Amino acid sequence: MSIWVCGEVLIDILPTGPVVGGGPANTAKALARLGHDVDFIDGISTDAYGVSARKELERDGVGLSLSLSSEKPTCTATVTLDSAGSASYEFLIDGTATFDFSHSWLPDPERLKPSVLHIGTLVTIVEPASSILFDWAVKCAELAPVLFDPNVRSSVVGDRDKYRAAVEKWVGISSVIKLSDDDISWLYPDVAMDEVAKGWIAGGASLVVVTRGANGIIGYTEHGFEEINSAKVTVVDTVGAGDTVGAILVEGIINHSVSG
Repeated sequence: MSIWVCGEVLIDILPTGPVVGGGPANTAKALARLGHDVDFIDGISTDAYGVSARKELERDGVGLSLSLSSEKPTCTATVTLDSAGSASYEFLIDGTATFDFSHSWLPDPERLKPSVLHIGTLVTIVEPASSILFDWAVKCAELAPVLFDPNVRSSVVGDRDKYRAAVEKWVGISSVIKLSDDDISWLYPDVAMDEVAKGWIAGGASLVVVTRGANGIIGYTEHGFEEINSAKVTVVDTVGAGDTVGAILVEGIINHSVSG
């Protein structure tokens, strides 16, 4: 049984030039580098950007047999870094291969039986991909733990109520939720982080992990919470940092399991 990672692979247009990116793609690459059998699920374009993305994923050992080869263009994200290295993004989404999901090609979880499904970022908020994937993920959740990373991108969907409703729908089928303190602050500006996390645990999640940059991470379960401090580093940029945490959490699920 393989780990399934579903979500976007795209091209980040950085100040230094284009690079392969996308939160779920970063997570898949990190898992493959950790030695896990991982299959990535997305539409990958046949254009030059898509070819580059496919080569990089395959180079890192990510399986692509469950992905769709699409003639639509690759989604791009223009990245701006602030003085602290934090990234903001402007996306070109409509009509791209990256969001070309359909029940006709998504893999059958009953037949293939994944060990874990990691899903998140824009594919869980942008329609119609989000609704298609939610129906499919419900079936996956009956067979394997689901780890959901909302990875909030308010520049794409600025309606806070709409975004929050979509996130809460996904939380409802997920065993593990991983997000940043910035994500929580944007989604729930008037609610304490602890209250949000504990509410999700009370609703049925087994684990909620919140990343807090230089302040480390904090994990919540029904038994309480645990904090882990960050190592002191010089920040160049934060692109992919949270995605790597997601990979480590998936590895933990594989090694120690979680209740559904």
